Amino acid sequence: MEIWDGYLSDGTLAGVDLIRGDRIPKGIYHLVCEILVRHTDGDFLLMQRDFSKPNFGGYFEATAGGSALKGEDSLSCAKRELREETGIISGTFEQIGRILSHDTIYVQYLCITDAEKLSVTLQPGETVSYRWVGKEEWIDFVCSDRMIPVQKERYLPYFLKMGYLKAKTGE
Repeated sequence: MEIWDGYLSDGTLAGVDLIRGDRIPKGIYHLVCEILVRHTDGDFLLMQRDFSKPNFGGYFEATAGGSALKGEDSLSCAKRELREETGIISGTFEQIGRILSHDTIYVQYLCITDAEKLSVTLQPGETVSYRWVGKEEWIDFVCSDRMIPVQKERYLPYFLKMGYLKAKTGE
């Protein structure tokens, strides 16, 4: 059983425990962290979701991430999820976004790493493959329908700020 802290919309603890799979009460949120990974050489990491995942199985995603466990803050969650899903251990995280959506507070981070590219590990049941891509292929991915739409929506402010969408679409 996975237990989460419940939060108010402003990100403060609500003093309520949530259990994965149970209905989240109205006005209470759970915390999810997502991490974009960029190598110091400029390449971005794409992870391919396990084909058995009920949502977007087989899609490549531009992030590692998941729900914060009870007692975890967003940065601790981001570090744990990155390690679990990619094997990458890094202390270099920059918060690049925070979005409230339905019953979830999404906090996005950028991790810049110098990890050996071949050292990425896969998490059984979560990921089946990975690719490092250069900036042009990254922009193509972000501007395509191959990117999970809700992830693109959550990262849109960052992508626009960095010119990842403007470079292809002229937006």
